[in-house]
Amino acid sequence: MRFRSLESRIVIVFLILILAVQLAGFLAIRIGIEQNSRAAIGTELELGTRVFQRLLAQNAQTLTQGARLLASDYGFRQAISSDDNETIASALSNHGARIGASLTLLIGLDRAVKASTTAQSSGTLEMSIVQMIDKAEETGGATGIGIVDSHPYQLVVVPVKAPVTIGWVAMAFPIDQRMAQEMRALSSLQVSILTSTGRGNWVSKASTLNQPAVNMLAEMLGKLPPGESNLPEMRIGDTDFSTRILPLAEGGGQAAIVLLQRSISEAVAPYKQLQLTLLILTAIGICVAAIGSVFTARRITGPLRELGDVAKRLGAGDYDTRIDIRRDDEIGELSKAFGHMREDIAKREVEIRRLAYWDTLTNLPNRAQFALQLDAAIAHARERNEACHILLLDLDRFKNVNDVLGHSFGDALLGQVAARLKLQVVGGGNDVARLGGDEFAILLPGTDASGALEIAARILKSLEIPISLEDQTVDLGAGIGIAGFPAHGADAESVLSRAEIAMYAAKRSGNDAVMYESKFDKGSQQSLSLLSDLRHAAEHNEFRLFVQPKIVLGTGQMTGLEALVRWVHPVKGMIFPDEFIPFSEQSGFIRILTRWVLERSAALSSELASQGLYPKISVNLSARDLLDQTLPQKVAEILARHKIGPASFCLEITESAIMDDPVRALQTLEGLHEMGIELSIDDFGTGYSSLAYLKRLPVDELKIDKSFVMNMVKDADDSKIVLSTIDLGHNMGLRVVAEGIETQAVWDLLVEMGCDQGQGYFMSKPMPADQVVAWAAAWTPPQDVSKEVAAAAAASVG
Repeated sequence: MRFRSLESRIVIVFLILILAVQLAGFLAIRIGIEQNSRAAIGTELELGTRVFQRLLAQNAQTLTQGARLLASDYGFRQAISSDDNETIASALSNHGARIGASLTLLIGLDRAVKASTTAQSSGTLEMSIVQMIDKAEETGGATGIGIVDSHPYQLVVVPVKAPVTIGWVAMAFPIDQRMAQEMRALSSLQVSILTSTGRGNWVSKASTLNQPAVNMLAEMLGKLPPGESNLPEMRIGDTDFSTRILPLAEGGGQAAIVLLQRSISEAVAPYKQLQLTLLILTAIGICVAAIGSVFTARRITGPLRELGDVAKRLGAGDYDTRIDIRRDDEIGELSKAFGHMREDIAKREVEIRRLAYWDTLTNLPNRAQFALQLDAAIAHARERNEACHILLLDLDRFKNVNDVLGHSFGDALLGQVAARLKLQVVGGGNDVARLGGDEFAILLPGTDASGALEIAARILKSLEIPISLEDQTVDLGAGIGIAGFPAHGADAESVLSRAEIAMYAAKRSGNDAVMYESKFDKGSQQSLSLLSDLRHAAEHNEFRLFVQPKIVLGTGQMTGLEALVRWVHPVKGMIFPDEFIPFSEQSGFIRILTRWVLERSAALSSELASQGLYPKISVNLSARDLLDQTLPQKVAEILARHKIGPASFCLEITESAIMDDPVRALQTLEGLHEMGIELSIDDFGTGYSSLAYLKRLPVDELKIDKSFVMNMVKDADDSKIVLSTIDLGHNMGLRVVAEGIETQAVWDLLVEMGCDQGQGYFMSKPMPADQVVAWAAAWTPPQDVSKEVAAAAAASVG
C-alpha cells in the first residue's frame, strides 16, 4: 500500500483518529486511577492514624485498670504501710505481668522510687513519672508516653490511697515490635517506631519494614532540616511510600515518632491489571479499526482505481471499455456518470473525426483526409509498381457568384458541383475531396497520365452544363492541375504541391487542364525567394515609411498623411509597393507589414505632435488584416505604447477586402470604430460591392479612386462619376477625399464640386517621413485658394 495513495491516507487517518481517542481514554483512566489511588492512600493513612491512636488509648486503659487494681489491693496497701518491701515487689511483679506491663514501680510521696520490677533505675523514667504525678494529683491519675533508655513507653500513674495518698503506682507498656506488627495487621500499613537523641540521629526501635529499608529510612530522616517533619512521600529502595509522621514523645533531648507508610505501588497494583486489560483492548480496537479501515478504503479506492484505468483507456482512444461497477452508493453514481461520459465521448469522437476529416458542406473528404488517402494510394502504387494521379480543380468566377447571389447560394452551388464530380469519377477506387473554398481534389489510383487527362476533360465537359438553383442559372468553368506518382513526386505532399502549381498555371494560361511540368517551379521558386527576402527585410529594417499629405481643398491646410511603405533592397535598391504588396497579401506576410506600418506611423504621430503638428495618419488595411479578430487589441497596444490617442489614426480599407468575408470584416471594423478610430473606404468605385454593404459599414470617409479623378477635366463620364460619388458621400454623412490630383484644373473642379479633401502629386509626391516638417513649413496652397481664404478672413473681420 503506497503511502501517497488515497487508500493509505484513509487508513492512516482512521488509525490516527482511533489511536488518539483510545490514547486519550487510556491516559484519562490512568490519571484517574493515579488520583484515586493517592486519595485512597490518604484515606488509609488517616484511618491508620486513628487506629494507632485507638490502640494507644486501649493500652492506656488496660494499664490504668491494672494499676488501679493494684493500688486498691488491701494487702498491697498494708505492705506499703508496713514497708514490707518483699510483699510490695511481689505484688508489683505479679500485677505487671498480668496485664503485660514491662515495668511496674511504686513511687513514694517524696517522688522517690520505693520499689520496681527492674533492678536499675532510669533518670529519664523518673523524670517522666514525676511530671505525670504532678498531673495525677489534679486528675486522680495520668497516662502518657515517655522515653526510657531510648525506648518509647506508654506510662500510667495512679495514686495509692489508704485513704489518703500514701504513694503512687506507675506502670510502663513498651511501644515495640509487637505493637508495630499488631498495627500492621489492623491497617495493612508499614509501621516504624524511631527515636532520636536530638543530634539528628534516628534509631529504629521497631518496624514492619526489612532491615535495609529501615536503615535507609533512618538515614533519610537524619537528612531532614531541623524542625522539618513534613515528609508526605519518600522513596525507599525501589518503592515509593506515602508517609504520615506521628510524634510520640519529646523531652530530655530525646524524641520518639511513629511513621505510618503505605506503598504506592501496592496501592496501585489492583489497578494495574485494569490498565493492562485496557491496553489490550486498545490494541485489539486499533487492529480491528485498521482491518476495517483497510476494508473501507479498498471499497472506496478499488472502484476509483478501476475508474482511473478506464479513464486512461478512454484517453488512449479505447471507447469500447465496459465499466462493471454495480453499487448503490456515490461510487455507483460516479461509475454510471463515467459510463455516460464514455458513450458521449465516443459519440463526440466520431463527430470530431468526421469534422476533422470530412467536409460538412459537401460530405466529401477534406484536405486532411485526402492527404491520408493519397498517402495510402501512393504506398499501394509503390508496392504494385504502378502510377497514381490526382486532379486539383478550382472553379472560375465563384467569388462573383458569392458576391452577387450570396453565400447560401454559393454553398448550394458547391454541393451541386461535388455531386457532378462524384458522377464523373465513380468506381476504381477514385474519390473526390473538397480542399477548401471552391477547390476540389480527385484521387485516381492506378491511373496513368493519359487516363488522368481524359478524366479531367470529362469533368470539364460536365461543368459546361449550366447549374440551375433557386430560379438562377449559373455557368461555371474550372482550372485543373494534374500531377502524379512517381513522375512528379515520391510522397503525398510533393504530388499535392505540384498539382497545385499546375492548377495555378492552368488558371494563368486560360487552359482548362494542365499536367505538371518542371518549368512551372521557376515561378514558385521566385515566390519562395521573395518571401525569404521580405522576412529578411523586416528583420534588418529595410522598409522605409513614406507619407503623402492630405489637404483640405477649401483652405489648403494639411489635415492628414497617408502612410506608404517602400522597400530599400540592399541589391535591387528601391522597390515600390506594386512589386511586393500583392504577393504579401497572398502569402500572409501583409499582417507583419501592416503591424510595421502602424508602429512607424504611431511613432511619427508622436514625434510630429512634439513639434506642434497634428495630422491624422491614414494606414491601409488588407483583407487578411480584417479577418484578424485581434486587430483592435493590437492597435490599442500600439497607441498606448506611443502615448497617442485613437484620433491620430484613420484606417483605410478597400471594397474588395470587405467582400472576402463581410461578416468577420464587419466585426473587426466595429471593434476599431468603438475605439474611436476613423475608418475610410479606399479606391471607392473600383470594387463590386453593393450600397447595402456600404450603408452597414461604420466608416467616416470615402476616397475616390484616382482612376476617376486624374482625367475628370477631359472625360465627362469620369467627372459625372466623381460628382455623384461626392454627393453620395455627403448624403451619407461621410467626408470625401479625392486621390490623384495632379493639376490645378482638377483641384479647382473638385473645389467647385464640394469635395472635402484631396491628395496627389499636385500637392506633393510621397516623401520620407522625416521630411514632413520641412514640407509643411514650405507648403503654399494654390493661388485661388489663398485668395478665397483671404477674402473669407476679410469678410469675417468686416
